[in-house]
Amino acid sequence: MAWIPTLWLLLLFLIPFLVVAKISLSEAAIAMPPYKPILTWAADGFATLRLQFGNYLFLLDDPLYLSAYGESIQIAGISTLVTLLIAYPMAYVIARAEEPRRTALLILVILPFWTSFLLRVYAWIGILKTNGILNNALMGMGLIDAPLVMLQTDFAVYLGIAYTYLPFMVLPLYATLSKLDGTLLEAAEDLGATPWVSFWTVTLPLTLPGMLAGSLLVFVPALGEYVIPALLGGNDTLMIGKVLWNEFFANRDWPIASAVAICMLLVIVAPLMWLQRIQVRREEAAV
Repeated sequence: MAWIPTLWLLLLFLIPFLVVAKISLSEAAIAMPPYKPILTWAADGFATLRLQFGNYLFLLDDPLYLSAYGESIQIAGISTLVTLLIAYPMAYVIARAEEPRRTALLILVILPFWTSFLLRVYAWIGILKTNGILNNALMGMGLIDAPLVMLQTDFAVYLGIAYTYLPFMVLPLYATLSKLDGTLLEAAEDLGATPWVSFWTVTLPLTLPGMLAGSLLVFVPALGEYVIPALLGGNDTLMIGKVLWNEFFANRDWPIASAVAICMLLVIVAPLMWLQRIQVRREEAAV
């Protein structure tokens, strides 16, 4: 049955990737589609192959794209870290809870998925705006004298990404924590370790695979996020998803947009391959 995932990857990843790669090597044109074919046939039957590698060189020459990649990595990285810091205590409490309380807590984590993603992001606008729920609550309690500017800032983007992708971090951590062998903690206590020392020396190292899986599930989609920065971020919040949208639909420069997409894919795949190689080496060393 290995052919099923192979066929799935072929149809939904490899073929679209090759199409985008072909467009990235073409030349923009005022036509439909808005690019020239890379392979043309002459009347004498000879074929001419024209590959525009200048599309990739243009990304290196224009600082806009490098800034967008850098800011996307920064926002995705910080958002992933914030999500991890919030999700780990949640997953720990859920894993230690007894039934049926554990099931109820898991349902509460998954419950936001039952609501539209766009509606959940729009809800944060009503919470974070100057006359929103949060500012009114803080002013009502006398904690601030004037409304805080929270909407259309990087803080709002971090908060929106952390809230949206929180279940993707909680569930892998919960799966790892729930399988943790309790006898290891008992052995650490018998050896005189305090609960805090047991956590740092036993629990945390054993949950690193769950932390890595959850971080990848958050970082990868956050890197290409478009909706959250567009709704919650400011005009100076430049992420690669917004650049892609502008190139495809505003500038109608499909070759440049495809080159941006290919480079973004390489930015994602290269660290994944590096992490996989490290994991394979650790497994070989353990054997």
